Amino acid sequence: MKRGTIIVLSGPSGAGKSTLVGEVQKVMPDLQFSISCTTRKPRGAEKHGVEYYFLSEEEFVKRINAGEFVEHAQVHANRYGTLKSEVLERSRRGEDVILDIDVQGAMQIREAARKDAELAAVLQFVFIAPPSYEVLEKRLRGRQTDSEEQIAIRLGVAKKEISYWKNYDYVVINGDLKQAADDMTALFRTFRLRTGVVCGEELLP
Repeated sequence: MKRGTIIVLSGPSGAGKSTLVGEVQKVMPDLQFSISCTTRKPRGAEKHGVEYYFLSEEEFVKRINAGEFVEHAQVHANRYGTLKSEVLERSRRGEDVILDIDVQGAMQIREAARKDAELAAVLQFVFIAPPSYEVLEKRLRGRQTDSEEQIAIRLGVAKKEISYWKNYDYVVINGDLKQAADDMTALFRTFRLRTGVVCGEELLP
């Protein structure tokens, strides 16, 4: 039996992560996203265990203290995090799972993997980058949803995030969407061929 790969995916706002993953899922429809925990209240038709695991502040803190998260962060008034059990159990079932996460969270997962051999064996870190800062700025302006001040902030954050690219295993440059999607599809398929995800002593009977 092969274990699934946990793909830690990061990239600055405007790099096109969501669009790129959508293209890859057209040819790899079994590729799924990890479900995070949050202390915020459900919105609209959101359901526990589907969009998020909705936890109370007390429960979230209890799980932090028990070391159950591979990463967690405070975002404004709410907490968000990924449970180690969530990613490992899905990997054990052979599922390939994406964690769409910021650089800070990815580095927390790197640290958690240093203390957990099973987690380290199934992780792959992929960074999505724009071909240039000029292209990134053009994309952010093209959304027409942010003010000049917000765009400046996003570009500043992006510059800092991109500086972490060497901490990832792979970098996909999203200039031409089709080429980037082809590259990422090939990369994800390669993950399924790694010997490190084979369970047991014998591959074949």
